[in-house]
Amino acid sequence: MTTIISPRGRKEVVHCRRTESQDVYCIKSLIRKFTENLFGRINIIYLLEKANLAITVCNERDEIMAHASFLDYPNWNISTEDDWISVFSEVDSELQCTPLNTLFMHLFVSVEEYSIDCCKEIIRTVFKAVPELHFIFLVIPAYMSLGSALVTVFEPIGTVPCLSFEDDYSIYICPRHHHCPQLFIRIARVEDHDDLMPIFMRHDTSLRETYGEYFLAELIDAQDEENYSVICEDKGIAVGFMSVCSQVNMELLHECFDLGPFHGLCKPHPDDILGTEKEPSVQSEEVEKILSVQMSQRTEVSSFKEDIPSLFTESKEEIIQEHLPIYPSSASSSSLSIQPEELIKVGTPLSETSSDFGKASKASLTIDEEDFRPVYKGEPSAFCIQLFCIDEKYETRSLDFMQFVFSLFPHKDFCVISVPHLTPEFILIQNFIRIVPFNNSILDNDLYVFHRAGLLKSINIRLATTNDLSGIENLIKTLNLNQSILEDYAKYNMARRDRDGTKVQTFVAEVLNQIVGVSIIRDEMDIEYIRSHYNIEDFIYYAHHQREEHGHIHHFVLNPIFQHYTKYFLKEILRLSFKNCLYYPIYPQSRDGKPAYALYHTNRKLMLEPKVTINARIVVVGASNVGISFLETLVFCPHLKFNNLTLISIHGLPGKNLLHTGLRKFLASDHCFNDKDYALMSLCSWVNVVVGKMIGINRAAKHVILSNEKIVPYDHLILCTGQQYQVPCPTGADITKLLTNREIQEERKQRYTGKIPSNLFTLNDEEDCLKALKWLKENFVSSEGNVIIYGNTIDIYTTIETLLYIGINGNRIHLVQPPLNSNITCINNFAVENAVQDALLYSDVSIYREAILAQWNDGEYPDPITCASFTTTTKPFKIQCDAFFNFHEKNVDYETFKALNDSCLVYDGRLVIDTTFHTNDITIRAAGPLTKFSNRYYANEWTHSSFSSKEIGFQLAATMLTLFDPTLEPVIEPPGDLDRLIPMYKGAKMKGGVLPGPFHYLHVAKPMIPTPLDVQISQGDFGLQIITGKAKKGNYFRIHVNKYQMVETITCLSSNPFPASNYIALFGQHEQVLNNLCSRYSEGLITDLYSFFQEPWAMAIFHDRFIDLKKELREILASKEEEELPSIEILARQLVDEEINLCEKPKKYLQKFFQETIFKAEVEKSILDYLHYNKYHLPMYAWPGII
Repeated sequence: MTTIISPRGRKEVVHCRRTESQDVYCIKSLIRKFTENLFGRINIIYLLEKANLAITVCNERDEIMAHASFLDYPNWNISTEDDWISVFSEVDSELQCTPLNTLFMHLFVSVEEYSIDCCKEIIRTVFKAVPELHFIFLVIPAYMSLGSALVTVFEPIGTVPCLSFEDDYSIYICPRHHHCPQLFIRIARVEDHDDLMPIFMRHDTSLRETYGEYFLAELIDAQDEENYSVICEDKGIAVGFMSVCSQVNMELLHECFDLGPFHGLCKPHPDDILGTEKEPSVQSEEVEKILSVQMSQRTEVSSFKEDIPSLFTESKEEIIQEHLPIYPSSASSSSLSIQPEELIKVGTPLSETSSDFGKASKASLTIDEEDFRPVYKGEPSAFCIQLFCIDEKYETRSLDFMQFVFSLFPHKDFCVISVPHLTPEFILIQNFIRIVPFNNSILDNDLYVFHRAGLLKSINIRLATTNDLSGIENLIKTLNLNQSILEDYAKYNMARRDRDGTKVQTFVAEVLNQIVGVSIIRDEMDIEYIRSHYNIEDFIYYAHHQREEHGHIHHFVLNPIFQHYTKYFLKEILRLSFKNCLYYPIYPQSRDGKPAYALYHTNRKLMLEPKVTINARIVVVGASNVGISFLETLVFCPHLKFNNLTLISIHGLPGKNLLHTGLRKFLASDHCFNDKDYALMSLCSWVNVVVGKMIGINRAAKHVILSNEKIVPYDHLILCTGQQYQVPCPTGADITKLLTNREIQEERKQRYTGKIPSNLFTLNDEEDCLKALKWLKENFVSSEGNVIIYGNTIDIYTTIETLLYIGINGNRIHLVQPPLNSNITCINNFAVENAVQDALLYSDVSIYREAILAQWNDGEYPDPITCASFTTTTKPFKIQCDAFFNFHEKNVDYETFKALNDSCLVYDGRLVIDTTFHTNDITIRAAGPLTKFSNRYYANEWTHSSFSSKEIGFQLAATMLTLFDPTLEPVIEPPGDLDRLIPMYKGAKMKGGVLPGPFHYLHVAKPMIPTPLDVQISQGDFGLQIITGKAKKGNYFRIHVNKYQMVETITCLSSNPFPASNYIALFGQHEQVLNNLCSRYSEGLITDLYSFFQEPWAMAIFHDRFIDLKKELREILASKEEEELPSIEILARQLVDEEINLCEKPKKYLQKFFQETIFKAEVEKSILDYLHYNKYHLPMYAWPGII
């Protein structure tokens, strides 16, 4: 916050922020005739799409006081985007301006009264936001004056002609040192103590409490050749402090971190043991590609041939690099070492599932391919930062320390610093490289490294030439995909185009005449597909970008020493290639046909956009839908970068599409995620996956113990293991005694502890299903034995249909259903159940009801199962079998229960949590069917099982984000009485699959306590149910509309596949939105709901941006469009509270009010804008001007 004063003495408290799209109208209102004469006629939206940095000044009332836009090339067409440096060198050959340290002001507007102070505040903010920036240039017509505001910060340096006009243009410069100068760095003196202590105390008091009041003076006084204390000062006052030491515990760092890319932070030595060279196999290549995303490929950087200090004075020094650490991407045809946080994640496609955007974070644990660790015999080449502190006002100048401290250790090439995981990433280490820890690291800190060469500012990005071949070969020779890069580079040199005519461009990054980076891009030829399938328009206004301004990254390689220049490299690629946007796809491992892929995007606007880095170790146990939704929400936060996300799962990440059985799956679907969704998320790129099973939690040491005796440390532990089908425990009843169910003591919760039969299958995930399918094909399909399906869940039906589909005759399938725990069946719809039962009988499937498992193999050794005995309410029976599938009740896995119980987490049938997902340990949260609410809420009938797992995961992530996201307001604790209320989530609970018939089944309903359908219908406020077709004919469609005319339940049973995602979108819609569904049905106009919803009018509702339209319309009706008129929402509340006396019906009054006010026009405009904006998906609608 800054206080500015107008010439009249008026004060305003203002702050600067990034410009947002909704600021356009206010910015336009500030443009005057003088502004147009100075900058030309400008389309504000177009300018903001191109701007590298756009700053807006707001006051306390959030009114816009000023705005400025900055680009990386001049305005007024005085030069082309890619060649402005030559023009400026002619103006002043002594100017040290480069693309790295220069921006151009393309627009400045402000409230006239405060223009001078606003201008200065913007300039200060820009220099603080971009530490590398040294010059801001302004180009205006030579006949124009700057005006009262700009003249205070800019000074003239010369004139240049225009490329397209005969006029001359004046160039003005604003240098950094006038507004935010570099700090003076020197050795600390004891007398600096008094200046520094207040800075330390604002950040942390523990040092003084531990080492005494004068610890800093003692530290400064104890300096020697190995320990230095350095300060930065401004106007003679110390404003920052750094303590450095040449002694580094290399042995510990080698043990805990993968320092291979930096030669172990040691000088090269002939006796170094770096590992043996291997011929990479196809499998090893794939592994290395994955590891490369995790920055764990073992390559090395040798030291510079000459002493590093001379690099700063002699620009002809050569950088010698034996092995450069390059990280190819997981895409099979590309090489990418862009740090994932530089690109924005563009995830789910538009047309089929809800759109979501986010960001990605680096994986941080390496995988133990082998136990080999390099051995470095050379002299250590690193010093460390022991203590660092700087005044917040000068934090952006933190890097000013580095050149001075490197000069104190002329024979050291690396500077390292370790920080606790929970420490927010400060500006200094944003220029460092975060080192990947080994998965058995014993250190609780993150390690960051900075190379001396990273201080070089002479990095130059240019188009490649044929002379760069040897430099590129040397850079990429350790990469698996080096041949692919060289082939594309050859195409560029030969024709500048691909074989299909697509334009190809190769760029190199050069430092002191050595190539340290290379990137190859093509024109993005599938931009229409991308626009229609991915929500890129959350980041750009597509209409303001030409087709040729979209590029596709195919290869990107950069020496990790210069990793902090990644965004600069990308920014220069955009400038030199005349592009605005870049895209990069990551394909899933299984690529059948044209697979869905995860899409990453960056553009000019994002090049100088900062991100908040979170190094906290967040460990998720269980790859359930809740866990996946939680991780998806975190990963898709575009302004956050999570470095330490870890998933512990028995089979790793789901979504491998292992079965290849088409629509038929052994297990029913809850429609939270499918294989395509997993491909679009590409969580494997950003989440460390630890394959194993949790068997213990050490809460004191804060780590999870796995079944392979390894440990995974955490700062925040998320438990979402869910419930699984367990091995059934036979009652042991002897059926020769003709016992009935009533006569046996069934221990429902008894755990089976005997030998698990090899032909007993408890299917809980796709890996289990794959194992069962493989066994069936190898041992069962061609035989004549029986298979028993035991249970009462919907999975019994989907499994039977899958067995029939793979060729098992129905007369070999025996369905045994144990007694129900309640009078509610898994389908809870008599018509659907009858149709499925008839289909089972038609397929000759035997059905046994009210049967309890008594024995396997008559009580003898159970492996393998050859027969199974059951008791019933009447006569027991025995079935010979070769396979046994169990779907009888889900429960918490015993080892999970034991881990929770042994760690003293409160467990009462399920893991007890509060309304914010906390267990009795503040660092451990849990969600999903594993949990139950604490008894203090008196809501035992409600659990997370009652709600959508995807929504639960999202809400869990939302509670976590309040800890990390600085843009979110702190959560206010609810009053004590409200804290006793459990949250009620509104997302639909879904299930579906292919049932015997075959019938395609879908059921969508609101979260509720399970109740028989006939009981629901008998309620007085039930509403209306609309049913078309017959279940047995395979055209059944049922919609329940509640008393508020909202769609509350959808049930479909069809012989033909149907678009389930479209029908799910109907949930929660008002019946009038569905083309007056109720009135049309009552008039007999709807005889088939399947056909009704295939009509063109429904496409707008199925579009996943429809929910955004609804929110926008809601905002219009809730806003006050005119001062004298209330909003529709306020008026409706007044009518409900009877604050207005009416002589007509309230509904009619509201309709009349809506028609006669501006609300009608605003709503119509919003709907027409929606249709026009999405016309490439919705061509069936007409809008004004089309006819």
